[in-house]
Amino acid sequence: MTAPTGPDTGAAPRTGPDAAAGRERAAALLRADGTPEAEWARWDGWKTIGTAPRIEGPVVVVAAHPDDEVLGVGGTLARLTAAGTEVHVVTVTDGEASHPGSRRVPPDALARLRAGELAVALDDLGVDRGRRTRLGVPDTRVDAYEDEVAGRLADAVRAGGARLCLAPWTGDLHADHEAAGRAARTAARDTGAALWYYPVWTWHWAAPGDDRVPWDSVRRLPLTAGEQARKARAISRFRTQTAPLADDPDDPTVILPPAELLHHRRPFEVILL
Repeated sequence: MTAPTGPDTGAAPRTGPDAAAGRERAAALLRADGTPEAEWARWDGWKTIGTAPRIEGPVVVVAAHPDDEVLGVGGTLARLTAAGTEVHVVTVTDGEASHPGSRRVPPDALARLRAGELAVALDDLGVDRGRRTRLGVPDTRVDAYEDEVAGRLADAVRAGGARLCLAPWTGDLHADHEAAGRAARTAARDTGAALWYYPVWTWHWAAPGDDRVPWDSVRRLPLTAGEQARKARAISRFRTQTAPLADDPDDPTVILPPAELLHHRRPFEVILL
């Protein structure tokens, strides 16, 4: 996950004054205090949300930044790999813009750190090292490379014979997440693969029953205790996001504080069909 910033965070329209205003509104929502997980846990609406269909592989999993795939569907990845399902993870950016205030950890160094964190996290989840692709698109600028990303994703789907693509939700209110989701939508359309979205920031800015979320498309992916544990271990690998950068008093930012992580430690994950 990369921290939300004003000019690079938001939804369509993608250009012009309306786009800029939309990005600022989205940025304000993402920077504000989020909805506590306890409020989500008390929500009666979960009782009416059904379980997702059985996943038929192979599967291509798309992430805008290193950690998005683990936060959104890490437990499901653990289940798929344990069952022998082929999983190909495509990470669009290296997340080098998550700490723009740091003077001791410049973007190129941060990109290397985050790539290393992701590698260990995907090891934890059992993802084959030969089925991991980093596209290296500039962090916070995925929308400018959307067509290229869509083409690369379509190539990955075709190469692996993937039947399903899992991607960030196009309504997640983070520009990179939304652009990655749109690129995945194009790739799925062009290849005939099914497409499921997973939300990441939604649990922060939305509230139970929020009419900005299409709840009729939401399904749950239940997790076993073992899958939850593997996901938690994988999340803990992302030290650049879950703690201040080491030895950098200039930037004490924690992108994923404990309260935010609670959203991603549920006994189930959520997708939008």
